[in-house]
Amino acid sequence: MAGMTISKLSKMKASRDKIVSVTAYDASFAKLFAQCGIDFMLVGDSLGNVVQGQSSTLPVTVEQIAYHTEAVRRGAPDAFIMADMPFMSYATPEQACVEAAKLMRAGANMVKLEGGDWLLDTIRTLVERSVPVCAHLGLLPQSVNVLGGYKIQGREQSAAENTVRQALALQQAGAQMLVLECVPSSLGQLISQKLDIPVIGIGAGAQTDGQILVMHDMFGLNSDYLPKFVKNFLADADDLQSAVELYIRQVKDGSFPGPEHTFE
Repeated sequence: MAGMTISKLSKMKASRDKIVSVTAYDASFAKLFAQCGIDFMLVGDSLGNVVQGQSSTLPVTVEQIAYHTEAVRRGAPDAFIMADMPFMSYATPEQACVEAAKLMRAGANMVKLEGGDWLLDTIRTLVERSVPVCAHLGLLPQSVNVLGGYKIQGREQSAAENTVRQALALQQAGAQMLVLECVPSSLGQLISQKLDIPVIGIGAGAQTDGQILVMHDMFGLNSDYLPKFVKNFLADADDLQSAVELYIRQVKDGSFPGPEHTFE
């Protein structure tokens, strides 16, 4: 795990070595993930749901993400850590710079933003000012009120083509990674093939360059509702470490996600 960089992640894509990621919110789990060999961790605004008990990610603040990023960094000093920029923290390029700086100072190596065309100027501005950016397309949890709920995206031909176009534009603007959430596996495969940057899927099929899961989902802790793309790895393991190692192994060998975890 020591010394993971965006250039190493890009080389993993080129050599078809699957990238494995998970969300992390505290020092203890960050240390466990690092010891198991997770390629990178995301301090996700999903903490609103799984840590705070909110009904969505919208109440999460930059200060809260920074607090958890600091904790994860202390637990995994050498890890590659991505931090989510929460709802309305990047409404303008200028605001994005101010808020991203807080997350980078807290220990992030990269920030993640949700959205397409409207973000191009913001991404250019951040990258010019030495803030690495991961883009996020497909299902956008921060846009849940606009999307009308948590639904699969990109099923219609026009929507799929638009997603591909936006992915290429985000890469052109300077994004160095892309998270693709809840899209048909064929679209996940197509975007991964078209982009030079690593494409990390969550509910986007097995043909993306890597996979990410919310930590609590991976351990089956949200048993009242498990999305289709989630697998409880703890159910087939004796302890937390074995569950993480199983997750890594199954992503690397291509057995997760299986057909039962993907959308067509």
